[in-house]
Amino acid sequence: MLELVLGSTSPFRRELLEKLGLPFSTAAPNVDETRDADETPQQLVLRLAEAKARAVAPQHPKALIIGSDQVACVDEQILGKPGSREKAIQQLSAMSGKTVIFHTGLCLYNSQADRAQVACESYRVHFRALDSGQIARYVDKEQPYNCAGSFKSEGLGITLFRRLEGDDPNTLVGLPLIRLVEMLDREAVVLP
Repeated sequence: MLELVLGSTSPFRRELLEKLGLPFSTAAPNVDETRDADETPQQLVLRLAEAKARAVAPQHPKALIIGSDQVACVDEQILGKPGSREKAIQQLSAMSGKTVIFHTGLCLYNSQADRAQVACESYRVHFRALDSGQIARYVDKEQPYNCAGSFKSEGLGITLFRRLEGDDPNTLVGLPLIRLVEMLDREAVVLP
């Protein structure tokens, strides 16, 4: 079997990939994540997922490399990682009572064969109506500054939601495992 590499330094993606029980290493992709003009959120995450996988390929010429990227969209606007308490509060206030769509791009790149499988998985999060006190308490407790959409669904973020809708809850955390297993199967990786 080829070496398996996660082209990400995200502790959330690493933890998800560990669920599959496969040995893997991680590598930091150096990719400009600037959105191209007129690029849809889906096109953006597809492009970045593949770019991240290909960016680490020179160091791993005989590997299956996983690249992933995610954006959250509310009212047709892309929400990035907030980076600060103030921005997290702004994002969660904007999402209160609304539906947020998370688009997660996934790429499995076979660097030996120069073959890429790329997909976009979407997941809908229906937020409860939240007051400013709820939002501030949540942000102060979990400090979700490096999470697209300003919450951690695997933690207290679940208290912010009315309903979740999608095929794979792992998509919301940033790595669609069901689709990844399908891709790995096409590369003859046997699971479980």
